[in-house]
Amino acid sequence: MILNDFIIRTDQGLYCPYGSFYLDPSTAVDQALISHAHGDHACRDNKQVWCTPETADIIRLRYKKSAGAAFTLKTYGESFELNGIKVTFHSAGHILGSAQILLEYKNVRYLYTGDYKLQEDATCTPIAFIEADVLITETTFAHPDTQHPDPIAEIKKLNAHTENVLLGTYSLGKAQRLTRLINDHCPDRKVAVHFQILPLHQLHEKWNINLGKYHIYTRKMMKEVEKNYVYLVPPLTFKSYSRATNVCRAFASGWKNLQNHNDLQLLISDHVDWNDILKMIEQVKPTEVWTVHGDGEYLKAHFKGKIPIKAL
Repeated sequence: MILNDFIIRTDQGLYCPYGSFYLDPSTAVDQALISHAHGDHACRDNKQVWCTPETADIIRLRYKKSAGAAFTLKTYGESFELNGIKVTFHSAGHILGSAQILLEYKNVRYLYTGDYKLQEDATCTPIAFIEADVLITETTFAHPDTQHPDPIAEIKKLNAHTENVLLGTYSLGKAQRLTRLINDHCPDRKVAVHFQILPLHQLHEKWNINLGKYHIYTRKMMKEVEKNYVYLVPPLTFKSYSRATNVCRAFASGWKNLQNHNDLQLLISDHVDWNDILKMIEQVKPTEVWTVHGDGEYLKAHFKGKIPIKAL
């Protein structure tokens, strides 16, 4: 029997009262299962953390002494028991080390996706489709009108511009994906990375992720107008360069509002779109779907009378 209170929302995040642990808590807790290392899923100073080895490396890189008191590392497919709950991490295809978290209790399987994507990405392990009774899915882009374009077609837009490109990007996951995409599909372009992004590139290479060629950015580069540089910068730096001249400004994101006032629209997302969520539900075959990180109202309407949908 599915327990409606197996996962509940609290001020500290999603909590499993039957196992006394949190999923991706927003503030420090005693016991945390972490799906991946983005800041809205992995906070500082948890006492005990369970996650993949790659996720632990990223958390330690970003948070240093505040990373957490103790880490228990589990690879994909390796099951363990935590306070009477069987737990298994499976690849989420979102970024390096990202995991769906399968929780099994009294013969019921609850699958928490964290953030995930179905698109191909050479910089992380592809998503694993796991059947479960309850799918706990992110719904960031759960709208029928949202369909992410082909990332290869999007990145090839850079080939039509002769200027150097100032490309805003999230430092973890997206920047590494863009570096590889540019190397693979924009042969005349040279990638330069901001100093805040560089350590994350190096960590990916430690895990044998081939990003292709890139350079450490210098101020001189963007003045070399015939060198075809693409300068990857984090969001705050991108905003601070709002008056940059003689460059093509772009920001790589699935959020259309972040495309405003740029010279080039680059819709590349690391989240599932509407069709991806429908495919995920088809593959997981859940009896119920619980939603987080977005509006599940369109899913409720789509599956009305077929699958119960509820927001956590």
